[in-house]
Amino acid sequence: MTGSPDRPGNAGADRTVSRRRLLAVTSLVGAAAAATAGAGAASAVAGEAARERGERRIPFDGDHQAGVLAPYAAHGWFAAFDVEPKVRAAGLTSLLRAWTDAARRLTAGRPAPGDDAMTTGYGPASLTVTVGFGASLLRHLGAPVPAALAPLPSFPRDEIDEGRSGGDLGVLFTADDAIVVAHALRTFTRLARGAAHIRWQMSGFSTSDGAVTGRDATPRNLMGQLDGSGNPRPGDAGFDRNILVGPAGDPAWMRGGSYLVFRRIRMLLDEWDTLSRSRQEQIVGRRKDTGAPLSGGSEFTPLDLAAQHPDGGLAIGPGAHVRQAAPESNEGAVILRKGFSYFDGVLPDGSPDAGLLFMAFQSDPGSGFTRIQQRLALADDLSRFIRHTSSALFAVPRGCRPGRHLGQDLMESL
Repeated sequence: MTGSPDRPGNAGADRTVSRRRLLAVTSLVGAAAAATAGAGAASAVAGEAARERGERRIPFDGDHQAGVLAPYAAHGWFAAFDVEPKVRAAGLTSLLRAWTDAARRLTAGRPAPGDDAMTTGYGPASLTVTVGFGASLLRHLGAPVPAALAPLPSFPRDEIDEGRSGGDLGVLFTADDAIVVAHALRTFTRLARGAAHIRWQMSGFSTSDGAVTGRDATPRNLMGQLDGSGNPRPGDAGFDRNILVGPAGDPAWMRGGSYLVFRRIRMLLDEWDTLSRSRQEQIVGRRKDTGAPLSGGSEFTPLDLAAQHPDGGLAIGPGAHVRQAAPESNEGAVILRKGFSYFDGVLPDGSPDAGLLFMAFQSDPGSGFTRIQQRLALADDLSRFIRHTSSALFAVPRGCRPGRHLGQDLMESL
């Protein structure tokens, strides 16, 4: 008969159980200590990586405004300002000087004039500030309007809200921390009081550093597709010609600058989600998992628009987005795309108000964005699942040298 452990006749069994329990507890304590040490080491590595992200600095001064060529950032905020009617060249010059000084400080991780302690302890987190001028501002100043700033045409399926479009000044803030980028916008808004006010503003997000393998990994949009795989890169043949205004460009104050098209693009996600993955890939022209073109290869393999299936059908279909957007389909047109996803709740019908804050830099919008969008609006299968709801166009002048301010060449030409 097996006795109860608390009976004297089972003292030996009690001692055996106690020794076993002691060994088990000791093993558990050792494992827990090892796990704690491992977790502590992992936490220390993560903390160091976070500090590194916070301390990263993208210099403000340079040949080009930093936001044009900066790598992907986790957070973006775009604001359009209208100058007050009474403001003339002198007042705008004062504003641009104040903004330039603030941008230099904030991108270096230093407080701007008048800052409180809101961002104490925060690094610059790769903050960039990029300022552009709208055609309406140039007309306000009595300055000639470059031909490249001609209004964008209307495109099929556009649903443009004029109250959230246009503007005298456009400012793009990007950073790897939401507090840093929001504070930069707040600083610019404060410094603009009396000279300019916000016409509209929109915020978006992208992939955080470390969320996917590699800092330069292509982010995904809310349709689940890698977004930007076909972007040109500095050093590519024709990059400067297509993205930056050349040394003989007109007007002179835009030489080395770029033109920025902004579009808020709502994605019809509920309709998109009803499609099979295979159909989504056919519409885009790329694999959803790797971003590789359906003509074969990996994400950055050049498109082979002539590639066929064994049955003779095109690997990248006639209406596929990448085919219709490709330079080969648009007389060589190339733009530098940047974008941030946005999710602004739901619309009255219950569908998500979500999509992409699309930005494109180019040397000439007429031969860049406009040429491409005219084709996409008519022939791109993806156009049935998106709607353009906001639009703006800005001339982004070249970058600053130390001691000078944004737009100084323009202001001195007046």
